[in-house]
Amino acid sequence: QWTAVAAFLYGEIGVILVLCLPFISPLRWQKIFMFPLWSKMAVFWNKMFLTIIVLLIILFLDAVREVRKYSSVHVNEKAANVNSSAFDHIQMKLFRSQRNLYLSGFSLFLWLVLRRTVTLLTQLAKEMASHAALETQVNDATEAAKKYMAENERLQEALSGKGDSKKKESTDATEEKLKEEIERLKAELQKTSNAFHKAKTEGAAVKKQSEGLRREYEHLMKEFEQLQQRLNKAEDKKDL
Repeated sequence: QWTAVAAFLYGEIGVILVLCLPFISPLRWQKIFMFPLWSKMAVFWNKMFLTIIVLLIILFLDAVREVRKYSSVHVNEKAANVNSSAFDHIQMKLFRSQRNLYLSGFSLFLWLVLRRTVTLLTQLAKEMASHAALETQVNDATEAAKKYMAENERLQEALSGKGDSKKKESTDATEEKLKEEIERLKAELQKTSNAFHKAKTEGAAVKKQSEGLRREYEHLMKEFEQLQQRLNKAEDKKDL
């Protein structure tokens, strides 16, 4: 079972490293997550997540129990000055229980980190898509406003030399209508611009949170390497 836990831990590390690759954008990850295969598995995702969490917690508690058990036995046997073979056997059991504790603990932690990373990538991809849509809408509204203003200028130039009162009234009505349309477009442009800035701010917050998660993951990897080096040194001492 601990071999399976170790394989699961290394698999988690590999998946998180792939998710953190800088040249794969969140939009690309969202397309990958939208495959029909994942949508079929989504029904069982929560159940699988809770099942793995429960199993890892059970294994973690079992490892804690083993560490406490062999730590107390280790101290008692050392104080009793028994033969070296029994003492080495207890020390080996203690080392294995500590190794199992590290495996189960890091597996549990990385499983939570993995789910959080996927959630943040999905949210960031949605914000980027919304940002692109709002930018397109702002550009369209700006082009429409420029078009109406150009038409207004052409009408003013065409009717500037005519003094007929009816035509002036018709021109004034047309100008009023165009002004109202321009005001409406300006209000829509302002609303779209506000929504664009809001989406940009939210995207920056999600990006900042993602950077914090990346730094936390790098710190975790450094601690894991240090623990691995300690385990290797303990094995070397045992071999000696």
